[in-house]
Amino acid sequence: MRDFKNKVVVVTGASSGIGEALARRFAALGAHVVAAARSADKLQVLVDSLPGQSLAVECDVSREEDCKRLIHRTVEAYGRIDVLVNNAGISMRALFDEVDLEVLRRLMDTNFWGCAYCTKYALPYIQQSKGSIVGVSSVAGFHGLPGRTGYSASKYAMHGLLETVRIENLKKGVHVLIVAPGFTASNVRFAALTADGSPQGASPREEGRMMTAEEAAARIVRAVAKRKRTLLMDFDGKATRILKFWAPGLLDRLYYNHMAKEPDSPLK
Repeated sequence: MRDFKNKVVVVTGASSGIGEALARRFAALGAHVVAAARSADKLQVLVDSLPGQSLAVECDVSREEDCKRLIHRTVEAYGRIDVLVNNAGISMRALFDEVDLEVLRRLMDTNFWGCAYCTKYALPYIQQSKGSIVGVSSVAGFHGLPGRTGYSASKYAMHGLLETVRIENLKKGVHVLIVAPGFTASNVRFAALTADGSPQGASPREEGRMMTAEEAAARIVRAVAKRKRTLLMDFDGKATRILKFWAPGLLDRLYYNHMAKEPDSPLK
């Protein structure tokens, strides 16, 4: 594994779930972690519990100025950035013909623009360190997920952005990793937006059977160390890539049937 000791790692959405687990994992490997999220209190509790020297920065990634300030604070404190993990994100659960378009805008502002803002301002420093940019995405970024139009659209947009950044920096030593964790036990589904933009408030899935945030974080850190292009963590993600090419119509039906089995599914 690449040595992360004294490397500077920025993690957005670090106050819970995979983001928090990533912050703990990188810190345990000796990195200086800059933990970013909207909840300043939760961030401070996290940073106070981490070994070594780390930093908490309150940041709403949907706001460009917050993202610019996050990168400025990081460079001001440590003088460099080695890894940027674009993890902050929100989800949704509603049919497109029923959803308020403002919900889609909120998804794009956080999931796509948050990644774009942070990557834009961190890129010069990542180029200097020949470091890594990570996008924590979803299988919804590889194939449309019914009931998740805004989520799929935002993750597709993230993929297009990061893949292009990778190509543009082929000769500059920048590593870009796109991650699809699959269904992971985290807070993202509890905060998922419904058709009118209100939080879902409960997960429609059995959390106990899912991969833990800690396991997802461990796999992501290993993939960064190995400078992998793509990390698909479960069978569904790997099958999606294969069926997308060979049998896209079958994949449509499988996705529909799978999502229709959720409790209170919007699919009739």
